[in-house]
Amino acid sequence: MNQRIQAYISLLAICCLSVAGVAREVTKVGTTAAPFLTIGVGARAVGMGGAYVSVANDATAMFWNVSGIAQLSRPEIIFNHSEWLEQINFDYIGIASPVGSMGTIGVGFTALSMGEFEQTTELQPEGTGVLFSAGSFAVSLSYARKLTDKFMIGFTGKYVREHIWNTNASGVGLDVGTLFETPFNGLRLGMSISNFGTKMKMSGDDLLTQIDPDPNLSGNNDKINAFYQTDAFDLPLLFRVGLSMDVIKSQSNRLTIAADALHPNDNAESVNVGGEYMFQNLIALRAGYRSLFLPDSEEGFTVGAGLNAKFSGLGFILDYAYQDFGVLNNIQKFTVRLSF
Repeated sequence: MNQRIQAYISLLAICCLSVAGVAREVTKVGTTAAPFLTIGVGARAVGMGGAYVSVANDATAMFWNVSGIAQLSRPEIIFNHSEWLEQINFDYIGIASPVGSMGTIGVGFTALSMGEFEQTTELQPEGTGVLFSAGSFAVSLSYARKLTDKFMIGFTGKYVREHIWNTNASGVGLDVGTLFETPFNGLRLGMSISNFGTKMKMSGDDLLTQIDPDPNLSGNNDKINAFYQTDAFDLPLLFRVGLSMDVIKSQSNRLTIAADALHPNDNAESVNVGGEYMFQNLIALRAGYRSLFLPDSEEGFTVGAGLNAKFSGLGFILDYAYQDFGVLNNIQKFTVRLSF
């Protein structure tokens, strides 16, 4: 093992110890734009409690740890749907494909959508009859490759946009991930930084107003167009570091356990833990727990299952996950993965 790899392992160990410590006082909760970028993609990862940064070896790695798509041996497409909180729809579609010795490339599209709302005002609190909509989306382009047979790195660039009625905000972000398989019983170490990018600031016709610059002056124009000033907010920057291991690995059975430590820029540090049992590479059972050590968290226990099948060379994987959300009830997520 060369000095570069040893330094990498040491850095991950230090990060795990520091991030998994006692959470500090929270001062920035809910102060970032585009929070939909932190919603987990893929029922497999969600079923494992989100402890996936060192496990990621399918197309969903473009969300968790982009370097993981370098492990794909053939193209894979993923379709993800879930009803998020309060009947909000969360959807993701992505495709990743190896391109020979050059590495692996991928594209993804994330959308958060909801039904129309009726406008209300102070004078018409029951509604004006005018409907408006709100939503968010992100388009991403990923690239990853293996630097050695045990070490890989990847990058994702993304364009992000949010809107409500005639007002919108946009920005760009960058994800970076690395993954290393150690010689110690297949122990895997992963690290990712997500959503490092520009600030987002709302602008649009809904911020237009008319003012009188000097109401004490008679005869002047009292209908001067002006715009309300809005603040710019950071993207939800998230640093993840994790480890995983196949504690049981035979021809018929595999049991993987994993743990991730998370350090976001808009909340306190937390830890996700989870596991996956695979029988005959056909049926998978998963369980985990999210947001350990996070004060006032409503997230918690997760469970999931998966079914793998092949039809004339086409790989078909159906995954399901259930996530407890405390007083906000629960989230159920379905994912279809196709490989060909």
